Amino acid sequence: MLTDITIGQFFPGESILHRLDPRVKVVLLFCLIIAIFIFDTPGTYGALAILTIGLSLTSGVPLLTLVKSIRPLWWILAFTFLIHLCSTPGEKITQIWIFELTYEGLAKGFFLCLRLTLLILLSSLLTFTTSPLSLTDAMEALLKPLKIIGVPAHELAMMMTIALRFVPTLIEETDKIMKAQQSRGSDFSSGHFLRRLYSLTPVLVPLFISAFRRADDLAMAMEARCYHGGEGRTRMKELRVSKRDYTAIFFIVIFLAALEIMKVVGI
Repeated sequence: MLTDITIGQFFPGESILHRLDPRVKVVLLFCLIIAIFIFDTPGTYGALAILTIGLSLTSGVPLLTLVKSIRPLWWILAFTFLIHLCSTPGEKITQIWIFELTYEGLAKGFFLCLRLTLLILLSSLLTFTTSPLSLTDAMEALLKPLKIIGVPAHELAMMMTIALRFVPTLIEETDKIMKAQQSRGSDFSSGHFLRRLYSLTPVLVPLFISAFRRADDLAMAMEARCYHGGEGRTRMKELRVSKRDYTAIFFIVIFLAALEIMKVVGI
């Protein structure tokens, strides 16, 4: 289960998505996320699904890895589908005990699960195709206008990226601790829910100690390298918007305009 969590992982490559400016990728991701919530007709959902599949294929990220990004949240998708299937009024399909299943609930549950799946895949594509350093630079550049009102853009971007970067490290550390505890006779899979939750106590204590130790080592390493925030810092590679970035922006704008037309027409 832990090995299925792919949040924060980066897969080096030379695909079109890898070569796009990280600022452009972040902005376009937010535009697509907004589009997923605004456009709710079957045709627009289909177009968004086709776009997501196309981006996944062109990213060069293994298909199995993309599927793994969804697997940890399958129970949320299943719960969402069942709730809408059993609680949405409409034309009756059948009745199970006190729950009445309807065609409208079936459609609504399917589209909401599709919406969540698209959100997960698009967000995963951003981290899969953007290195943590590039993501930090992009977030800092996008938050830079907020410095006028005193928002520490560099520090916020650094904290978000470090937190994202440490997710795979902590997952790996958790897996090692659990295997070490299992070799000593611990059982994390049997018993009722509260018993299994209580059995995780021997894992949480060393995990927190390891996390604090890693944070302290990181702080000492940054201090040893004379890190004092973003003031006056320069970059080895400056971010530049190229022709391919403008092409991607133009394509997404046209795509969003097409979605708006489809929604107005009722497709």
